[in-house]
Amino acid sequence: MEKNDQQHMAKPEGKNELTRRQFLSYALGGTGAFMAAAIGAPLLTFGLAPLKTSGSSNMVGTGHKVSEFNGQDPKLISFNLHVNDGWNSKDVQKQAYVIQQGDKLLVMSPICTHLGCLVSKAPPQWSQGGKWYFHCPCHNSLFDKYGVQSPDSPATRPLDLYTYDVRNGELFVSGQMMKRG
Repeated sequence: MEKNDQQHMAKPEGKNELTRRQFLSYALGGTGAFMAAAIGAPLLTFGLAPLKTSGSSNMVGTGHKVSEFNGQDPKLISFNLHVNDGWNSKDVQKQAYVIQQGDKLLVMSPICTHLGCLVSKAPPQWSQGGKWYFHCPCHNSLFDKYGVQSPDSPATRPLDLYTYDVRNGELFVSGQMMKRG
C-alpha cells in the first residue's frame, strides 16, 4: 500500500508529465510531417505550374500583317520573346520563316531538325531548279518552301513550327514549338 500512496503523492493532480513514449511519438511525428512537407511542396508546385502559364499570354506581336505573306516564297521575320529561364529573365530575339499554305500560315523555325544548325535559302547549286528552298550548310539537309525535308536529307522530319495567332490582321507568335512528322 505504501507504494501506491507514494505514486499518488509524487504526481500532483492536474499536472500531466510528458512520458518518454509521448516525447518520442511527438518527435517522430514532427519529423515525418517536416519530411512530407519538404517532399510534397515541390511536387505540388510542379503539378500546379501548367495551370499558372497560359499559351495566349506568351504570344508576342511580330509587327507583320498577315497580308504580307503569300504562297510564293517564305519571308524571314524577327521577333522578341520574353524568356524566364530559372532565375534569369531576358528578352531573346528569334527568327522564323513564314509562308501561307492554303488558308493557314506556316511559321517555321530556321533550325534544322537534323543537328540544330541554322538553315538558309538554298544556293542555286543546291536548289535543283527551285525544288528545294532551304539548305543546311553543315550536313546538306534540304527542305522545300513549306519546310518538308528531302528524302535524301540527313534530317528525318520537317522544320518545326511555332504556334501562332492572328489578332486584328497582325501575326502573333508564341515561343512554343510543334514538331511535325
